[in-house]
Amino acid sequence: MSAFQWLNDQFDLFGLPVYWSDFLGNILALATVWLALRRSLVAWPVQILGSVLLLVASLNVHLGGNAARQIVIIVSASWGWATWKRSREQEGTINVRWARWTERTALTAAMVLGTAAFGAVLKWTDASFYPGAPTWMVLADAWIFVGSILAMYSQARRYVEFWFVWLAVDLVGVPLAVHSELYFSGIVYGIFFVMVLLGIRDWASRSRPQEIASPLEPAVLVEGRDDTRLGAAD
Repeated sequence: MSAFQWLNDQFDLFGLPVYWSDFLGNILALATVWLALRRSLVAWPVQILGSVLLLVASLNVHLGGNAARQIVIIVSASWGWATWKRSREQEGTINVRWARWTERTALTAAMVLGTAAFGAVLKWTDASFYPGAPTWMVLADAWIFVGSILAMYSQARRYVEFWFVWLAVDLVGVPLAVHSELYFSGIVYGIFFVMVLLGIRDWASRSRPQEIASPLEPAVLVEGRDDTRLGAAD
């Protein structure tokens, strides 16, 4: 028996059978969001480890699409880790900012067009849920996949909008998880939702002063905190 075989074992959680790999992967995913809220470099290796565990969980239940998503997240997190590390070395901290309107438009277009395109691929290959799955389920699956990639990109670029992308993912992820009877994942998505709201508020208040309009305020200038008084992120 492999030393890691126990990751494929199940245990009882509030009367529900849960895989250890799924449980630990989601716990690390929650830790990742909390660390991202603090703008900590540790968020990236934690996310990579969590995605490895969720990859194991996905392969264990033959969810090829979600397994592919974890691989993309691992690669994206590696890039994001290097980006944040370079930023802290150059600026002394992890500064965040609102995206420009052109960047916001590009993210929105990528979300919509990417979901449609990837959803068509999933539908054509019957790679989402089960053969003949309803189109709305396939599109929801594609939305979560594309949204996760764009959230990772936005996080690496240190856009405040990164939290809004995760919010869009959670709004679809919670009902989809419950509908699919993945109740533990649904609970985790629900916790994500609350943490994302906290993240929006925190990163928005920390955004650097710049002439980029915040979608939350009509003012032209977004006021930021003085990070030299707050101290550098972990």
